[in-house]
Amino acid sequence: MKIELAIFDMDGLIFDSERAFESELKEVMLSYGYSLTWDIYKSTIGLTGQRLKEKMLLNYGSNYPFEEVSKKARQRVNSLSQSGKIDIKKGIPELLKFFNDEGIKCAVASSTKSEYVDLYLKSAGLRKYFNSITGGEETERSKPEPDIFLTACKKENTAPENTVVFEDSPNGVTAALRAGMNVICIPDLVCPPKELLKNTLFVAKDAFEAMEFIKNVLE
Repeated sequence: MKIELAIFDMDGLIFDSERAFESELKEVMLSYGYSLTWDIYKSTIGLTGQRLKEKMLLNYGSNYPFEEVSKKARQRVNSLSQSGKIDIKKGIPELLKFFNDEGIKCAVASSTKSEYVDLYLKSAGLRKYFNSITGGEETERSKPEPDIFLTACKKENTAPENTVVFEDSPNGVTAALRAGMNVICIPDLVCPPKELLKNTLFVAKDAFEAMEFIKNVLE
């Protein structure tokens, strides 16, 4: 197996930010008179743009102020990130350094807007490891469609079959598989179903375990 590019999701994969966003979104929604349930939140993980908006309006009605609520919640999470209050997931810095030492390019493909991805990575001192960032605003179709991963690959002039994607969510894993890429899943809040995971390269408990697997693949 030849690996030329490693693509990372961000929320729930690089950072323990899904929990933070759920908490901040819940508080903002309550201030507007809406109640965020766990089932609704987990169904939105990995979605962005119009697809996310449609999902929220379906659950809360056409009067739900999607843009306003989402913007306020994101601003609150941004503040947490800049204050260093969002943890980096276990083993991620070590995995990124490993790829850097091996001369394997790294990129981010996240449903979050690229400007926020850049902010989070810089705040955590991780931006130096990534050649490029592909944010959710760069494609019309969000995960589980493959567009964002294919766009990230095109930026790095790398074939999908020579790419490994690190994902945590069902929507993300599905998107990467549809893109024809090798997938390593490190589950976070929502573990993808077994039927989906059987199509992945490996399922790891954390980035340290994923790194050991990659080392064996490259030998």
